[in-house]
Amino acid sequence: MSHSPEIALCVATYQRPRNLALVLESIAAQRGVDGKMEVVVTDDGSTDNTPQVVEAFRRRADFPVQFITHPHITFQLARCRNEAVAAAHSPYILILDGDCMLPPHHVATHLARRRRGVAICGDAGRLDRATSERVSEDSIRRGEFSGLLTTKERARLWGLGFKARLYNFLRHPRKPDRLNGGDFSIWREDYERVNGFDENFCGWGWEDYDMGRRLRRAGVRLNSVLHWTCSYHLWHPVDATRPADHRNSRNADYRRRTWKLARCRNGLVKRNLSDIAVRIVGRAERAGDVQRMIAGRIRPQAEITRPEVELLFLPGEGRFSGTADCNVLVALEDSPEVALRAHEANLVVTAQPLAEAPEVLQFPLAQWDRALEEVA
Repeated sequence: MSHSPEIALCVATYQRPRNLALVLESIAAQRGVDGKMEVVVTDDGSTDNTPQVVEAFRRRADFPVQFITHPHITFQLARCRNEAVAAAHSPYILILDGDCMLPPHHVATHLARRRRGVAICGDAGRLDRATSERVSEDSIRRGEFSGLLTTKERARLWGLGFKARLYNFLRHPRKPDRLNGGDFSIWREDYERVNGFDENFCGWGWEDYDMGRRLRRAGVRLNSVLHWTCSYHLWHPVDATRPADHRNSRNADYRRRTWKLARCRNGLVKRNLSDIAVRIVGRAERAGDVQRMIAGRIRPQAEITRPEVELLFLPGEGRFSGTADCNVLVALEDSPEVALRAHEANLVVTAQPLAEAPEVLQFPLAQWDRALEEVA
């Protein structure tokens, strides 16, 4: 590349070439960012003229444009976003959906608001079908965005921005936690800190919610940009993978797991069990059995300030520190202490099932390897 851009616009798309063409036109019309940006379009395996749309745009753009695609298996938005970030060169990243147009100063605003250790979260005003069909490349070049949103939609965005600013003013310990994956910016180092989006989310929904929670877990704050700018979501038919009840779906069940590694395993980097920071807490009485169970599977680290996973083996002494993302209790024998410690654990591997802790995910000792694979 002939220059070093400051920000990479990572645009995910699938089977919506008209919408993508309008979004790319809105990117070309950005002001105040000359020489500062690059664009990476990641396609989820479109079989239409999406590649031609991007190639035509690349030929006339005065900034670097890349196009990446892979075979379509199912809706793989997390994978698209990770592939775009991996291909980008910039230290700062703006994640976008291929159906969200940008007003003229959108990218400049994200750059102006960037802060270390902070993800800048936006959102999109939703356009109805008729309004979306009226949008043209000429109207985008002229910057005609102000009249596209209804009063109700502007009020919704204002409310979201107000709540986010209020939570930050009050220094709320858990909020804001809402991250809209279709419009947010982040330093690459912070994106890599959590290993990007979790690609275990396949099909529609919840990958951005999970990302926001893991960023906060890793110490990255979320701030809203809605006081200054928003994107504009073009209408399209509902994706076929969107469930009728999005709160009861495979992705929703995965999102509700009681533990989450802040640095996911199936993200930018595909991590094995041996890559996870594991600490064995306390002293196990059956040390020989413990060594046989962990040999060749995990590599415990004694000197580690913040483990991702803590293992407590009983019978023995010790307890969980409360600092790990996931607490795993392994009961080699049945005893009253097992039920006591089980309430501090996220996952329990036991000789006998625990009736006293039915809400905790449990595995029999014979399924030790499967239990380890659940640590995700």
